[in-house]
Order: sequence, then structure tokens, then C-alpha cells
Amino acid sequence: MNPNPTPPPDLEGCDRAWVDLSRYDQSFFDRGRPTVVILLWWFVQAVCFPLTLHNMSGIRCALLRLFGATIGTGVVIRPTARVTYPWKVAIGDYSWIGDDVVLYSLDRITIGAHTVISQECYLCTGSHDISDRTFKLKTTPITIGHGVWIATDCFIAPGVTIGSNTIVGARSSVFRDLPPAQVAWGNPCQAMRSRFPDP
Repeated sequence: MNPNPTPPPDLEGCDRAWVDLSRYDQSFFDRGRPTVVILLWWFVQAVCFPLTLHNMSGIRCALLRLFGATIGTGVVIRPTARVTYPWKVAIGDYSWIGDDVVLYSLDRITIGAHTVISQECYLCTGSHDISDRTFKLKTTPITIGHGVWIATDCFIAPGVTIGSNTIVGARSSVFRDLPPAQVAWGNPCQAMRSRFPDP
């Protein structure tokens, strides 16, 4: 007898969980490096990043490159920024990563040149399959174009692509792709107008 039968479609009033987290398994997930390298990176980031002065982005960029990130020329990364797996991150020339930004790079995160990710933004490449009883992990890349400004405290969902030269307003939640050269804001975030006036 199945101890966890599938409940009927109508779950209103259900007195137990449909999802079974005891069966959760992410052994299939490829973190991209051996565990010892991952632990070493987390230690380096936790200790070395906060000890570098605010204007010492070069040291932080060098550490990220040492662990496999692709970092362009003139990139600014603040000491409190956090990168889960640097070998899955690429940042273009002269881009800025602000204080308390999280690059949750379970999958690829690509950020173009001359792009600003402002403080407390969260770029999340991981989620879970809500139709699966084992809550299966899902990962999808995020791509941010050139000349983008993501203002403070924004959430960028897995799989999102933001076109070049688009602005995302503060505290927006971006769940779908945004086209290039737009001014967008809201929850959910939507393109409201063109960034540049018509010629």
C-alpha cells in the first residue's frame, strides 16, 4: 500500500503536505568543481572579501578569476557582494556589482559590459519544480545585456534575459525577459516606456 497516495486535485482543507521532502535528491546537480574547491572558495570569499578596502576591486576580481570567473577590464565589485560558484559567472568590461548583491550562480550568470547591478539585488538561477512531489531542483541561466542598470533591491528570476540598455527600477521582481532599451519596473516587472526618445 502506498503510504503517500496522490491527493485529489482539490487540496482545500488538506491536513497534510503533498510534497515529500524526505525524498529530495539533488545528487544529479553538477556544481562544477570538487567539494574541496567549493569550500576553499567560500572560505576565501568570507574572509578575504570583507578585509579588502572598498576601493580594492582589483583584488576581489583577481580572486574571482583565480576561481574560474570571467571578469573583464575595469570591473568594480564591492566587498559584501557574494558569488556562489564563480566558475559559472562572466562579467563584462567596466561593469559594477554593488554592496550585498548575491549572484546565486547554480547555473550560468552572464553580465554584459558597462552594466550596473546595484546594492542588495539578487540574481537567482535556481528554483524547484512545484509539480514534483520531491521538490526537484531546477536551474536556468540568467543573461544581462550591455549598458543595463538594475537598481537597488531587485530580484531576477531563473531563466531571465534582460536586453541591452534597459533600466530596471528599484525593488522590482523580474520573472520574464525584458527587451532592450526599455525603462521597466514593478512586481512583476514590466517595460513601461522606451529608454531613449524617438529620433
